[in-house]
Amino acid sequence: MKYAVQVNASPYASNAGLNAYRFIQAALAAEHQVLRVFFYKEGIYHAFRYANPPDDELSITRYWSQLAEHSGLDLVVCISAAQRRGLLCLDEAARQGKQDDDTALGFRIGGLGQWLEATLLADRCVVFG
Repeated sequence: MKYAVQVNASPYASNAGLNAYRFIQAALAAEHQVLRVFFYKEGIYHAFRYANPPDDELSITRYWSQLAEHSGLDLVVCISAAQRRGLLCLDEAARQGKQDDDTALGFRIGGLGQWLEATLLADRCVVFG
């Protein structure tokens, strides 16, 4: 089975992102394919490099980065949603005269076209949040 997964909720306001993460772990363990994870709306907060939760809380951003590193998972952040919320990739930061890339390791900026492509190739689309 091929899945496309969308995460719409902030990691600080909902467990939707953690549920998506666990769903993907289970799907990969069952040898299913996850074509892409698309972070949209408030879900883009999963991709902030400098998110630093207290020691007694989960660092979902770090979990996503590690999962992408180990599984090759494609983590795409909606460019429009990211720009509205101040999340800049290296290219966009340079274009705007900023010094830093805010995107966490394993994440990349993309557009709705990448989400559409994943939905067309997937057997199932699952939306969290």
